[in-house]
Amino acid sequence: MQTRITQLFGIQYPIMQGGMHYVGKAELASAVSEAGGMGILTALTQRTPADLAAEIDRCRAMTDKPFGVNLTFLPVVNAPDYPGYVQVILDKGVPVVETAGNNPVEYLPMLKAAGVKVIHKCTAIRHALKAQAIGCDAVSVDGFECGGHPGEDDVPGLILLPLAAKALSIPFIASGGMADGRSLVAALALGADGINMGTRFVATREAPVHDRVKQAIVQAGERDTRLIMRALRNTERVLRNPAVDRIVDVELALGDDVRFEHIAEHVAGVYHRVMVEGEVESGAWSCGMVAGLIDDVPTVRDLIDRIVDEARAIATERLKAVF
Repeated sequence: MQTRITQLFGIQYPIMQGGMHYVGKAELASAVSEAGGMGILTALTQRTPADLAAEIDRCRAMTDKPFGVNLTFLPVVNAPDYPGYVQVILDKGVPVVETAGNNPVEYLPMLKAAGVKVIHKCTAIRHALKAQAIGCDAVSVDGFECGGHPGEDDVPGLILLPLAAKALSIPFIASGGMADGRSLVAALALGADGINMGTRFVATREAPVHDRVKQAIVQAGERDTRLIMRALRNTERVLRNPAVDRIVDVELALGDDVRFEHIAEHVAGVYHRVMVEGEVESGAWSCGMVAGLIDDVPTVRDLIDRIVDEARAIATERLKAVF
């Protein structure tokens, strides 16, 4: 399979693993890369730049295929050591960086000078155009269906992707609602150069999270996610559980007067308890609507092979018969 994304990243299939907190570790990233996709380590899951350097080394010991690093620029008072993380990425010769959150323009010159390919996550066409203008090599266009932060415009992928195809000259991948060969063919038909999968990759054997997390995704339907922090303009799509229901109740009761401290106990610092300890009802954790399409926990290789085989069958058999 050849698209602008496979050519840009030097990978076999146009399938990218999203950078996810406590999920994007060497075990998963290496498995995705080994199976022909683009695996991604999540920088901020590692507490320090030195920890990220060690995780990159761990991943390199597991695969000789290309993999990247996600670096999310958060709007926080006490920012992580971003210069340190960027320097590690450069020192270790990581070929691809997925940026997210705030504008990455401050670090683009360093990354570009070192030949690093930068793909920026966007939830709106105006953001994608800005990423293109500042020199990003590609963008991930995230529809409203996606887990995590879908932005504030509520535009689904079926509309967002053809708009991106019309507006952009750089390659872009589709994110949000991607799970199988049908997703891949649909994304390519809508103008994308590949797909990004987050929630689908969490429900794989290699994902370094507790089995209760994987089973919660398998058991969830398409109506089992909730949007929280809307009034804070930091909307997040999460899997419904009792803690999330309490968040929604507080937000409904307080309306525009809600503040982060009103819900912090169910949001801040819960990922270790959920992903590592398996306390899946202890707080809010990101999950896409695509959970409704997930009903098994395969190996990464089996998943990617299945997606590619299904996509080829659709393109060469079903669609050929239609046209």
